[in-house]
Amino acid sequence: MTSDPSSTYYKRHPIAMTIHPLEIKHARQICEWAYEPPFDIYNWPSWEQMKKDGIEFGDSVLREAQYAAVLGNQLELIGFAQFFPIAGVTRLGLGLRPDLCSQGLGSAFARLIALEARKRAPRDEIDLEVLAWNSRAVRAYERAGFRIADTYSRPTPQGFAECHCMVYEPVDD
Repeated sequence: MTSDPSSTYYKRHPIAMTIHPLEIKHARQICEWAYEPPFDIYNWPSWEQMKKDGIEFGDSVLREAQYAAVLGNQLELIGFAQFFPIAGVTRLGLGLRPDLCSQGLGSAFARLIALEARKRAPRDEIDLEVLAWNSRAVRAYERAGFRIADTYSRPTPQGFAECHCMVYEPVDD
């Protein structure tokens, strides 16, 4: 399930991004990522805890079916994607490595993942959820071709929060 080798390039950095299966070594790395507050809401539990609980990519079946690694030129882990199936919709989950955040990389990253979702399920609508206060991510998703379709409150690890559902509607696809 690897993307076209031409892949997507960061606008300000000459790094190609490609989609690959999420391996255990990638899962371990993701669990070690530490985002600064207030983005620390996106930190994962330890790898040992995820394996023990069988949650998300700690479940080998779910990891293989729904998760992918986004790798750079040297096959270094840049981020991850989840392709969560809902009837007629692929809901994306995505995370960029913390040291790469706020560098103008988010829109190319999100677009690559949306295009991969379209390859995997061409008839599905593609959407994602983002916390409304995360204006940095909202702007990146808008530049990638997503538009806010709905806003609602939902539970998070830190209580209820306002969330946007954004739908992929690129003008140049």
